[in-house]
Amino acid sequence: MWEAATKDAEVKENVTHYLDIFKSAFFIEDIKEDVMLVKKSYEKRGYKVAQIKFDENMKFSWAIKKKPIMRVTDLTYENIRHISAAKLLEVIDRNFGGGWDSLSQSIQDIILSGFDISTTTLPKDRLHKKGGMYEKKVDDGFEVLEVEKGGWVEAIFAKLKPEQEKIRMKFSDDDDDDKERDENEDDEDYEVQDDYSSHDEEDEEVSDPDDDEITEDNYSTMMDLGGEDPDDEAASLIEFVDE
Repeated sequence: MWEAATKDAEVKENVTHYLDIFKSAFFIEDIKEDVMLVKKSYEKRGYKVAQIKFDENMKFSWAIKKKPIMRVTDLTYENIRHISAAKLLEVIDRNFGGGWDSLSQSIQDIILSGFDISTTTLPKDRLHKKGGMYEKKVDDGFEVLEVEKGGWVEAIFAKLKPEQEKIRMKFSDDDDDDKERDENEDDEDYEVQDDYSSHDEEDEEVSDPDDDEITEDNYSTMMDLGGEDPDDEAASLIEFVDE
């Protein structure tokens, strides 16, 4: 991995950052003296010794060994996907035998980022009931840890989550052309019609009514004063005028 990284300019500029990530999962010792005896002493302790060369001015001789994961506090977001479900349950079992709820929320979050976890607590004689949850989980590839709690047993099921690929959306030139074409077609389909300018010249002038055409049926000057009897209302108006 480091040999491939030497060809990446971004990695070269941020060596310290990537080194910190590796140190969370590996013991890394910088070998100052290129002496065979020093290399062999590290190899006897389980280290792998190699020289990493970015360029003539940047060379490292490192002794690297994977950190053992013995306790739940050794688990990190960086190494959680690099252990098996069986190894994970072994580490949980070392946590004073308290089961899933004995783990802190931060440790649970780390574990759940890499594993599917489910638990059930049942009496001993019901845990392995045929066709029950225990049997179904095992058939589905889960590893199981049994934690005894008096006459009951907590079963912790663990299975490594499949790695999810990051989906990147990319629009091709054809897609952009189609989108632009659709927008242009929408603009062309919408046409504003001007129906007002023609009325200014074409509208006919309104002529006064012809006196000969006015009849009693089509013309009335009566005013509705709201009264029930028109004669009474008319009489009151005459009195008002006389005054």
